[in-house]
Amino acid sequence: MTVVKGREISPLDPAATEPIYRQIYERFRGAITNGVLKPGDRILSARALSKELGLARGTIETAFALLRAEGYIQARGQAGSIVTPDLKPPSPVASPTPQVIRSVVRTSFRPDTVLPFQMGLPALDAFPRKIWARLGARCVRAVHPSNMTHPSVYGLQALRAEIAAYLQVARGINCSPAQIFVTSGYRHTMELIGRALLKPGDRVWVEDPGYPPTREILSLMQIAAVPVAVDGDGMVVTAAIDAAPRARAAVVTPAHQSPLCVSLSLPRRLALLDWAARNNAWIIEDDYDGEYRYVSRPLPALKSLDRDGRVLYAGTFSKVLFPSIRLAYLVVPESQIDPFERIIHAVAGGSPELTQAIVTAFITEGHFARHIQRMRKLYAERREATVAGLKSALGKHMHIDTQPGGMHVILRLPDRQSDRRLVASMREAGLYAEALSDWTTNSGEESALLLSFTNIDSQATAEHLGARILRLLSNC
Repeated sequence: MTVVKGREISPLDPAATEPIYRQIYERFRGAITNGVLKPGDRILSARALSKELGLARGTIETAFALLRAEGYIQARGQAGSIVTPDLKPPSPVASPTPQVIRSVVRTSFRPDTVLPFQMGLPALDAFPRKIWARLGARCVRAVHPSNMTHPSVYGLQALRAEIAAYLQVARGINCSPAQIFVTSGYRHTMELIGRALLKPGDRVWVEDPGYPPTREILSLMQIAAVPVAVDGDGMVVTAAIDAAPRARAAVVTPAHQSPLCVSLSLPRRLALLDWAARNNAWIIEDDYDGEYRYVSRPLPALKSLDRDGRVLYAGTFSKVLFPSIRLAYLVVPESQIDPFERIIHAVAGGSPELTQAIVTAFITEGHFARHIQRMRKLYAERREATVAGLKSALGKHMHIDTQPGGMHVILRLPDRQSDRRLVASMREAGLYAEALSDWTTNSGEESALLLSFTNIDSQATAEHLGARILRLLSNC
């Protein structure tokens, strides 16, 4: 039970299809509507409630943000939040008879929750929301009728120019704004590449283990994914050539291999580029979090070594800003500008111009670069704290992999323990993890958990959560 000012609020259900933050929102709204919480009552802070429930603070803050937006509660600064004074909530309405809904199998990429260890989320508590709100308000005030027409299907020209300048400095990529196309995310990027450069029946190298949506997207386009083993130096290019020498493309994550976080070595980068040049094949470089390396400066992009125009570079704002922004970008070789423009004209509707304008201002005024620098330092600290906390709780039961970069750690399970079974138990308990088994086609791959550290705020939190994992492991 959740207790607020001595009153019990109905418990959360980790196994429910409804996200945890939504359950918290419904519990508080119901308590206010039913008079359990009265106007003027003070409620627990997000920090206190997160500790009581064992949830990430961001989950609580998301629920509180909904309550504030609908007028149920008011923030009082350091004094916390209270139920809105003089609030006259509507009378409770009887719930309709629940309908039986056919169960649907859902993948974990990605749920709309904020759970401890959740993959794919940056540090939401550290995002400069006030700066973002100020820039957003300014961009809204500056809207003219000309900005209210259909957005450019290529992307806002000012944003494309800022991305080109950023890539030149940060990733060593020399490209023009015309080579950059703004998309709505990785899936949209892959769809454009498939339509422009590939056809049904083509074969494409993919890393094994590797990002599951890549295989799914290729399958939907009737393109055969050829799994290629990954070792400590990244994709084994010689094995790929042996398996499918005439493949039309290769999808790689050279900076931090997804999910093992190893870097593609220079000899293999050169071998991959040589193969693509000799076979008129394409290399799709997914640089999803290349900015986050903790032992040295971020590695240059594979695209920076491309002299033959064979690499397509896919970047995203999801990991460096936040996922709901739904903005990514694709850098194509100069020779492919016209084909991509034709495809995009035919199938793309363009991303919201207002969102692009805010991102442009965020970059132009230097907030973007400063934010990445702060996050790189913060993630290094949180990674160290998470590893220390997990080792304290689990060190005798699991081996923890830590690589030079990335946004998650890998927990190797003992004695062929089923990672899928443990992940299911963790989800039921309100914890998040992904099973390495779900990322590979190789049944002999060692069982492991993938855990993000970006929203773990301290070693004590990690140790507490690690103890919960240990109890679940014992039960499994």
